[in-house]
Amino acid sequence: METIKYPNKETWKDILKRPTIDTTSLEATVQSVLLDIKANGQSAVKKYTLQFDKVDLENILVSNDEFSVAEKSITTELKQAIELAKSNIETFHSAQKEEVKIIETMPGVKCWRKSIAIQKVGLYIPGGTAPLFSTILMLGVPAKLAGCGEIILCTPPNSNGNVNPAILYAAQLIGITKVFKVGGVQAIGAMAYGTEIIPQVYKIFGPGNQYVTCAKQLVNKQGVAIDMPAGPSEVAVLVDDTCVPEFVAADLLSQAEHGSDSQVILVSTNEDAIQNIQTELIKQLALLPRKEFATKALENSKAILVKTNTEAIDLLNEYAPEHLIIACANDEQLAEQVVNAGSVFLGNYSCESAGDYASGTNHTLPTNGYAKAYSGVSLDSFVKKITYQKLSKEGINNIGPAIELMAEAEGLQAHKNAVTLRLKSNL
Repeated sequence: METIKYPNKETWKDILKRPTIDTTSLEATVQSVLLDIKANGQSAVKKYTLQFDKVDLENILVSNDEFSVAEKSITTELKQAIELAKSNIETFHSAQKEEVKIIETMPGVKCWRKSIAIQKVGLYIPGGTAPLFSTILMLGVPAKLAGCGEIILCTPPNSNGNVNPAILYAAQLIGITKVFKVGGVQAIGAMAYGTEIIPQVYKIFGPGNQYVTCAKQLVNKQGVAIDMPAGPSEVAVLVDDTCVPEFVAADLLSQAEHGSDSQVILVSTNEDAIQNIQTELIKQLALLPRKEFATKALENSKAILVKTNTEAIDLLNEYAPEHLIIACANDEQLAEQVVNAGSVFLGNYSCESAGDYASGTNHTLPTNGYAKAYSGVSLDSFVKKITYQKLSKEGINNIGPAIELMAEAEGLQAHKNAVTLRLKSNL
């Protein structure tokens, strides 16, 4: 992990660059798979499942028996942990529901907005080295609360044609019964275009590797909505001398272990704190089962010493991290100055893992600087907002003359006529 001391603002952009890959050949490969699936449907999905997941499946829909076996294979303790997380996520996201408010902008002119659930959504859940059953809770719970009519889930099978039991248990707990054993680009293509077995959806959610991410972005160009642009996971941590170096090192490694293309950023005005955290990083890294991933991620990472907390916040707002931890004495005061971040964690005990699993907030967040313009997944991600208006005779009389003048000034005579006829009407 490189340490940079007192960098000039002009150098921030270069210092804060994320790891990049050449996507030219990647896009060509992914596009060819998508086109094959669009043209050939389920036969193409089966072909790529055999090619990439090394399993030949006749039936890709998870059966009731498979759900039952999965439930029995999960320990009581893990079930209780998943249920606790589900409850907290439900509580937090339920509070995001909005009541319809009818606003009378002028006498006789009433306007309102209503949330309508997206009727068909698809969830993608990785199932490789880290089967992310927690993401089912993060996506499935708000989808259910929003009232989405059809929720399907795709996740890759293992070499025996099975799905991780925790994934199936979490899906069943939420009430998602259509789970398909399909992963990678073929899963995104199947949900985007529909096949003889997998229904087409209107919006696709969920994380994945660079191939899945590329596939989501390509189908998005073709009119299928996606949750957000996504990239490798990341965390930034702002610390002072009140931080616990052991805690901070663990937080940095919790993101670094996601993959070799992840990135972590440490920022402080206290050089001793940075050095103590670096020492603790080395100790903890040696004990991690996924230390190979974490080591490579740390090569992409920076520890940055700055002069003031104001400079630190400015730098972090420029970076716009997916996760931001503020382990400082005045954490809440500093947090008020944050304008670009996916999710913020305050104090020594607010580990990023809490948001990943069970505090209640959503862990599906914008990465790669997209937090400057995008929010994380919420209840709003699963609904559309439709506006309504109702005008009485009094209402059109009140705003009609203004509409006529504006329409005429824009040269749109038919727009003006639609108002003029009503103003002259005796109905």
